[in-house]
Amino acid sequence: MHLFIAIPALDELDFLPHTLAAIAKQKTAFPFSVYVCVNQPDEWWNDPEKIEVCNNNQKLLNILNSSNFIDFSNSLITIDKTSIGKGWRKDNSGVGWARKTLFEEILKIANDYDVIISLDADTLFNEGYFQSIGENFAQNKVEVVSVPYYHKLTEDENVNRAILRYEIYMRNYFINMHRIGSPYTFTAIGSAIALKVKALRKIRNITPVSSGEDFYLLQKIRKMTPISNYNSELVYPAARFSSRVLFGTGPAMIKGNSGNWESYPIYHYSLFDIIKETYDIIPELFIEDRETEFIDFLKIQYKTNDLWSPLRKNFKTLPQFARAFHEKADGLRILQFLKAKHKETSDEQQLTSDELLAMRERLFEIEMTFRVKN
Repeated sequence: MHLFIAIPALDELDFLPHTLAAIAKQKTAFPFSVYVCVNQPDEWWNDPEKIEVCNNNQKLLNILNSSNFIDFSNSLITIDKTSIGKGWRKDNSGVGWARKTLFEEILKIANDYDVIISLDADTLFNEGYFQSIGENFAQNKVEVVSVPYYHKLTEDENVNRAILRYEIYMRNYFINMHRIGSPYTFTAIGSAIALKVKALRKIRNITPVSSGEDFYLLQKIRKMTPISNYNSELVYPAARFSSRVLFGTGPAMIKGNSGNWESYPIYHYSLFDIIKETYDIIPELFIEDRETEFIDFLKIQYKTNDLWSPLRKNFKTLPQFARAFHEKADGLRILQFLKAKHKETSDEQQLTSDELLAMRERLFEIEMTFRVKN
């Protein structure tokens, strides 16, 4: 088994060297290669507000290509999507395109049972991380892992409050999805995903959206194969304000720092119970139509009152029907339902930093009890 490390990098001159240093310290019996895609839209070279990013990217590319750079340089492959004429064109840009490009290069030489470890350029991990991933795939019947994560706190109080609140949002969502038995129980963080090459080939690579590509990647794969949430080692994504993508950790922290958590609410458990009510009647839906609040929502989303008879016609057994149900009522539809039904409250805004930290630690503890071996 060969491990392929895939890292997109945009304006990461100050951060990527730390991630590469963590890679250089890995103690693993598994051979690995590191792929870095330094990228930005080509038009940024003509934008005075973006020229500094372009210059930083060029400096980073030169460092990566230098002959004396770090002690695993023979296994370091750089993809230049930053030099003039080589950057992204028009709408084909962003981290989604960077990951797609990285994966395409890896797919050219990897075999089905090799493993891709997806990272970001500001991610840290212990020296046994690669070994833990290799052993996980070698010993357990898994094709995809949503790796446990933990954001370490900084010396900046505003950063800490924002990342704690964002983690509480994510962990509350994960725990409740696990509680209701949703097949879409996973946390989509681009720096906390590992998958077999054959799983990526099943879905014909990643969908290169500008943001949220990690969510769509895992959702797409989940419709093909289960996703494991277990790994013996964690990753430690950076906690920092960042606007390099449209949504995700960095933008959420920026909005939250201004007091706006509208896009990342802490959903009340009762909303998940509404979804669970529909899960519980799947055997009845296989026979006849039933009504629930979640089903009413799905009818609006799909613009039809006849959701289930086509499924009954094409899927003749209950297990087949149940799988088709979950493909229709997928993770995206669940998120849309939660956002539509959530009513914002201001109570959480009054939490102190210590209370946020205590809540994050408790949710982390609960979540880790759910992230067990298959």
